[in-house]
Amino acid sequence: MQITERIHALKIPFTVPVSPEIKVDRFAFVYLIFGEKIHLIDSGVAGAEATIRNYIQQQGRLPEAVSSLLLTHAHPDHIGSAQSITARTGCTVFAHRLARDWIENTEQQFKERPVPGFPSLVEGPVPVDNLVEGGETIALEENIHCTVFHTPGHSNGSISLLFEEDQSLFTGDALVSPGDLPMYDDISTCFESIDILKQIEHVEHLFSSWEPPIRGLETIRRRMDASTAYLERIHTAVLENANREKVYDPAALCQKTVKDLGLPPSAANPLVAKAFASSLSRR
Repeated sequence: MQITERIHALKIPFTVPVSPEIKVDRFAFVYLIFGEKIHLIDSGVAGAEATIRNYIQQQGRLPEAVSSLLLTHAHPDHIGSAQSITARTGCTVFAHRLARDWIENTEQQFKERPVPGFPSLVEGPVPVDNLVEGGETIALEENIHCTVFHTPGHSNGSISLLFEEDQSLFTGDALVSPGDLPMYDDISTCFESIDILKQIEHVEHLFSSWEPPIRGLETIRRRMDASTAYLERIHTAVLENANREKVYDPAALCQKTVKDLGLPPSAANPLVAKAFASSLSRR
């Protein structure tokens, strides 16, 4: 769907096989910026290239016009179809330096972060052409520029992108959705990154990976505050449960906290347990 004169949002659904009996339906948004060329923010999971290609054609453009692929981080629902997109278009890939290893070596990522169904979600590795650190302004074409913000927490190599001409901020997974699965590496840096995002001025559109686009500065600020509040709620629940136990058991702590937060039992998994464990170093 078209959101602004140049920015389009495309919802990519996918399924995560948590176990043979349990499958979790998820989705992630990818975004397209139409100028003289086309610039893609994230690539969705494996197979999403066809959906993206069809959408571009529906807009009367050629898929081969994609010249840039900006990856907000290295997780499967963001890099999954990057291989086929780069093979078809020869586009330039941008990513943070700390995300490079997992993008260029997806087998390593799977070993270090074994997401259920990973092989079905990611086509394979792609080379990163341009590494960013945060603080750069990238000129994608004459009237399309984006400023890079390093916003770790969800992952070490997460970035957010500000397109000033469009007053648009793309945050990847930096903002935790209230009530959604807590999947992040470090809660402390999540808070710090949200504080960075709150300081950005002149933003009219917020584009997150986990929810439809949000319009209006006040509404955007409230959304960021809601993310902070949810993280605080998670942090409090983790510490309360940890303080009740004499022996630290990550799995047991995760199960109790998931229940206290009203999350489904399937949320008690190793990735969420890792997120909860980061609260223990923030006492």
